Amino acid sequence: MTDTPPPALPSSWGIRPILFHTGPFRVESYPFFMALALAVGLLVLLYFLKKQKKTHEHSFSIIAAALVGGVLGAKIPIWLTQYPQIVERGFDIDAFLTGRTIVGGLIGGTLAVWWIKQRLRTKQRIGNAIAPALAAGIAIGRWGCFLRGCCYGMPTTLPWGVDFGDGVLRHPTQLYESLFGIIAFFVLMFLLRKNRPDGLLFSTFMIVYFLFRFFLEFIRVEPRLLFDFTGYQYAAIVVLVYYAMKIIRSQHSYERLIG
Repeated sequence: MTDTPPPALPSSWGIRPILFHTGPFRVESYPFFMALALAVGLLVLLYFLKKQKKTHEHSFSIIAAALVGGVLGAKIPIWLTQYPQIVERGFDIDAFLTGRTIVGGLIGGTLAVWWIKQRLRTKQRIGNAIAPALAAGIAIGRWGCFLRGCCYGMPTTLPWGVDFGDGVLRHPTQLYESLFGIIAFFVLMFLLRKNRPDGLLFSTFMIVYFLFRFFLEFIRVEPRLLFDFTGYQYAAIVVLVYYAMKIIRSQHSYERLIG
């Protein structure tokens, strides 16, 4: 859930927490790959917007809202769940800034885009271009999690199990998610070659990603709630139901239109 390992884990936890040194400065793997994921995601988004000729007067506002909402959505759940630790450490900017959740980021970004479109009174949609950008961001960003050793999986006897520092081979769930992002990116690129209803690819991506994430949670080390589900699984259920109903409504509207 967070980008820092629990206190009980070894201080040497992680595959390569420090990516490299440049002079007296050290570059940490997690923020490096998060920044790289954001940069690549934006470039992919702008590329497909231009290619599909979907840019309009409100494009910048919608993209800005998605970024701000995504950042807040990724951070707020961490602040709420780690509030006691943050207060205990006093004014520690590192404790305040570290920790992100992709699930919260996707939900926060989606809500922010909906809000700004209501304020601007626009129905322009750029979701089909956002989908491959999100997939690319996930594919790259999860490498930061892997190298730092956060979001790790349960112990496994599979040959590709990874020792993050405690001598136990674990599921590299970060790489599973990165692989999902790579596959989703190329599938979405293929689907974008043909005209698709505005927003369909984004809705489809949200359904597929949250379905994937629901099952991935069974092998991730996360606090368990009611029925042994994690908080992320309950969030996934809500998102899945919402987007499934949205696609069904859109299909019915389309059938009435052509009927």
